[in-house]
This record gives sequence, structure tokens and C-alpha cells, in this order.
Amino acid sequence: MSSAAGAATETHEMNGLTGNGDTAPLGRPERQWLQTNGVINGAININHYANKKSAAESMLDIALLMANASQLKAVMEQGSTFQFYVPLIVLISLSLIFQIVVGVLLIFLVKYDLNNPAKHAKLNFLNNITTGLVFIIVVINIFITAFGVQKPAESKP
Repeated sequence: MSSAAGAATETHEMNGLTGNGDTAPLGRPERQWLQTNGVINGAININHYANKKSAAESMLDIALLMANASQLKAVMEQGSTFQFYVPLIVLISLSLIFQIVVGVLLIFLVKYDLNNPAKHAKLNFLNNITTGLVFIIVVINIFITAFGVQKPAESKP
């Protein structure tokens, strides 16, 4: 292996480029956006992977947000005579608040470049907070399901 090839390997970034004007075969510039599945030169593009993961989490968060809003509406329609009215209102409200916080954190996680080592500590902290909140949301929603949310029976004339 020549010393030039060794130097290129040492400066190889996580996004697949060396930062020194890398070009693809035949003199064409490297185009990350043309690569499939975030794989560049046999390595995974960490930013691409993280952005896909955050987008998937955001979609799931939106689906759960809509489900919780529907549950809140059903509990409120039943009124305060429902046996678990207050606990369900509190749990659903907490779940909604935490979901909004997770959504905002996911926006910040996608914003930062994973290839910048100066941002790794901040990204790790934000990722840990997000993971912890998602766990809390799951536990809260288990209790919401356990208490049961039924839509009130419609009275027929």
C-alpha cells in the first residue's frame, strides 16, 4: 500500500469523503445523495442513518399524539362521573406534554452534524434525554390503557 493511500485512509471521514477533494471513479465528484441506503464506499453514513431514525420516531410520535388526543376527547365526553376521570386526564396530559418535548428534541437532534466531534457530547446528552422521555411516555400509555378509555355510548332516539 502506498503512503498516499495510507494518508487518504487516515483522513477518511464518517460520511465517506476525505475532505481533500475526493472524486469518484472516472473523475466524477462523489455525490452522497445518489448513494442508496446511506451506504458510501461500503460504510454507513451516520448522519443519514440518524436522520432516518429521527424521522421514523417523529412519525410514531405523531401517531401516538393523535391517539392520545382522541383518548382525551373520549374521557372528557364521558365527564367527571367516569370512575378514572382525573387519573386519565392527568396521564393523557402528561403523555401529550412529553410527546411535544420529544418532538422538539428530535428536531434538535436532526439539526446537528454527527461528524463534528465537538457536538458529540451535546448530541449524546440530547439522545439520552429523548430515550428516557420515550420510555416514560410508553409507561404512561400502559397505565392509560390499563385504566381504559371507552367512548360514551350514543343514545338512540
